[in-house]
Amino acid sequence: MPVKKLKDFLDKNNIKYVTMKHSTAYTAQEIAASAHIPGKELAKTVMVRVDGKMAMAVLPASYKVDFDQLKKAAGANSVTLASEQEFKDMFPECEVGGMPPFGNLWGMEVYVAKTLAEDEEIAFNAGSHTELIRLAYADFERLVEPKVLKYSFQQEP
Repeated sequence: MPVKKLKDFLDKNNIKYVTMKHSTAYTAQEIAASAHIPGKELAKTVMVRVDGKMAMAVLPASYKVDFDQLKKAAGANSVTLASEQEFKDMFPECEVGGMPPFGNLWGMEVYVAKTLAEDEEIAFNAGSHTELIRLAYADFERLVEPKVLKYSFQQEP
């Protein structure tokens, strides 16, 4: 069952979405393979601290965050990777690492990689390591109002 807070938000905004179950997977690439979704369309959420404030960096599963590029693009003084310890209690309905990229629901900034914004549809963790939600990227962008920036690079296979 997707995070209730997210599902209610999507339903309230009349968003068409699909939930998909898959076998337990923890890395974005494993999830993409398990759910038969191209890595470019699976959005992974990386928790970062931007000038000391928790934020979400959302990018395709097959990409990595370039922290220097994100710092420059966000006009920040510092951008660092947040530890699980720092954010594990921020998303009480979610498994650690399974939170959806809707930072607006938890009062935080969302930075979307330009490469993800080019997709027609995206899929992302629905609060667990066994379920995804898939919806139109345009709907995601309208609801979340993320800052779309260039800060990611393709991982080597």
